[in-house]
Amino acid sequence: MKAQLGHGVTDYWVTLRLSTTLSKSYRHDTKVTYRPPAGKPSATTEVSGSQRFPRGKTKKMKKQANKKHDKKNKGFSLIELLIVVAIILIIAAIAIPNLLRSRIAANESSAVGSLRTLNTAEVTYNTTYPTVGFASLTAMGPVTSGSATSTAAGLIDANLAGGIKSGYTFTVTPGTQSPVASYETAGAPVTPGTTGQRYFCSDQSGVIQYNATTSTGGTCASGNTPI
Repeated sequence: MKAQLGHGVTDYWVTLRLSTTLSKSYRHDTKVTYRPPAGKPSATTEVSGSQRFPRGKTKKMKKQANKKHDKKNKGFSLIELLIVVAIILIIAAIAIPNLLRSRIAANESSAVGSLRTLNTAEVTYNTTYPTVGFASLTAMGPVTSGSATSTAAGLIDANLAGGIKSGYTFTVTPGTQSPVASYETAGAPVTPGTTGQRYFCSDQSGVIQYNATTSTGGTCASGNTPI
């Protein structure tokens, strides 16, 4: 800032430098420099002073601080909550059907694998106990005590021997011959449309078939699609 001085000082200009520092209170220092016209000696005089203002916040600063505090404590509006709920519902509508389809596909793959296991177990059982022939589901189950027998051959796990595994129920229907020369296995979803969609079956031929709409029980030889 520049200003012209009077009081007997001719053509002298004053340069004021104001430096302000802020701590717990306010302080300013002033430096005054006299710069004479060209050809005249210069003189510099520094005047340092301090002026303290009352501690604490001014009304304006307090008002700004209160606004910030109120803004931080402000909750969600009803519209914001409705938008969040709508987004969650949209995500759920997209994700849940995909999750259900993935679960159905996994259960159907497990059912096909279980029928292959039953076919292998039936061939092993028939080879081990030729006088009996093919076996029922429980006869191929785990060994209860001692060694394997024709009533507990230990060829399949307990879940499959119990008839329910991975959302599917399984049945084995041996033939009426003696020894038994035929059998039919079937796998049906516990809850159609939820745990599985297709029905599966197989027999002594080892070919696994499926039907997309109805149970394959008793009709595995015809009316179904081989896998």
